[in-house]
Amino acid sequence: MIDWRHWHNEPWLIGGLVVLGWLWAVLAGPLRPRLAPGEPFPRRQAWWFYSAIFIFYLAVGSPLDQIGERFLFSAHMAQHQLLIYPAAICFLRGLPAWMIDPMLQPRLVRGPLRVITHPVPAALVYSLVIGVWHVPELYDLALRDKVVHVVEHITFFLAALLYWWPLLSPSRVLPRRSYGVQMLYLLGVVIAMTPAFAFITFSQDILYPTYEFAPRLIPDFTAADDQLLAGSMMKLVGVMVSMIAFGTVFYRWYQEQK
Repeated sequence: MIDWRHWHNEPWLIGGLVVLGWLWAVLAGPLRPRLAPGEPFPRRQAWWFYSAIFIFYLAVGSPLDQIGERFLFSAHMAQHQLLIYPAAICFLRGLPAWMIDPMLQPRLVRGPLRVITHPVPAALVYSLVIGVWHVPELYDLALRDKVVHVVEHITFFLAALLYWWPLLSPSRVLPRRSYGVQMLYLLGVVIAMTPAFAFITFSQDILYPTYEFAPRLIPDFTAADDQLLAGSMMKLVGVMVSMIAFGTVFYRWYQEQK
């Protein structure tokens, strides 16, 4: 059964997050006068960035990971949504332009990233990553193999960063898109994600054997109920976040036109 006191403390996880936090602190502290002379310490961005690290760890290091890996598809879906929405959003908002633009300036870096962060490729890559990982054989393999599971979560997070880039880019080298493009982009991603949602939600079969044969944590909450909830979460949370983003973009566009 579940050990509610178990939090992951593997070196690769804790060490990776500590290194990320340390690197940001070095760039924002000792190296800031060289990267951005005269810029004050980015306090607001610090809050965003370290919130992203905390949410990432909450998603993959808390008991939620054990529940999602062994018992409930809906819990695993909640993990992914923590990575895709709050973690990725906070991460991008925590990066000052002067911190990342020097890394994006070289032509060999800027060229490919300019292509992949264009709204059309970004939407396609994001939708394909999410969709392919939900293929039953691959998804269930991730539940059985720890290395594959780690790769799954990392690719979800990277795809989420790509998804949010046209909307939240902190860079002057690869800036955000215009408000009109952002609104069309959000609608396009919602449409592109519909097949994955429909595949999970309306399937007459239990797609993932791990959850079909898992012990039931909630009486009378069947694997079919769990799968329906997970598919509904995928769509409803995604639509809700997209519509909030759409409304925010529309409001900013309206304010700019006044």
